[in-house]
Amino acid sequence: MPSSAKLSDRLGPGKPLSEVSFAVLDTETTGLSPKYGGRVCEVAVVTLKGGGTTDRWSTLLDPQCRIDSGAMAVHGITPAMVAGQPTFAEVADDLDEMLAGTVLVAHNAPFDVSFLQAEYARIGRVMPAVPVLCTLKLARRHFKFPSNKLGSIAEALGVGQSVHHRALADTEALGGIFSHFLREFEKKGVTTLEALLTL
Repeated sequence: MPSSAKLSDRLGPGKPLSEVSFAVLDTETTGLSPKYGGRVCEVAVVTLKGGGTTDRWSTLLDPQCRIDSGAMAVHGITPAMVAGQPTFAEVADDLDEMLAGTVLVAHNAPFDVSFLQAEYARIGRVMPAVPVLCTLKLARRHFKFPSNKLGSIAEALGVGQSVHHRALADTEALGGIFSHFLREFEKKGVTTLEALLTL
């Protein structure tokens, strides 16, 4: 990924956080790693700006491979559910549009980003170069939750999750968590994108 400095320049040096669009993203996958053939079988994005949700998008994907039983036990996505769904190639343009001009936010971001990079590579494209914020790292560095798992943080903050480990539900919960983080950071004087990226 490009450096935080270059990315913040693209989005506007010193841009107030109230004017930044954050693409809160989650994926569900067929396995634990793209290196061993894991694919994305669901992706969701909720866009936040100025303290509110401006857009949401989610889709199941036909991963064109088997779903590991362990992964299926976590997210509950079955082969029958993804049969006939679009492939990643068919939704890549939609995802590009959702990510354009945003800061990507994910919990354990390296996991999601590695899968998306692999999916883009399979279709001969490159994932959009956007700044990436990992809420897991932010939670570990700046907060003291009993557990830093997404569901545990959501519970601690009273952020509802209708369904655990489904992309849209997790993304909406993460949006609430990230909004809380931003409010707490603002109290400490973090009011610009550049300041946020240095955290």
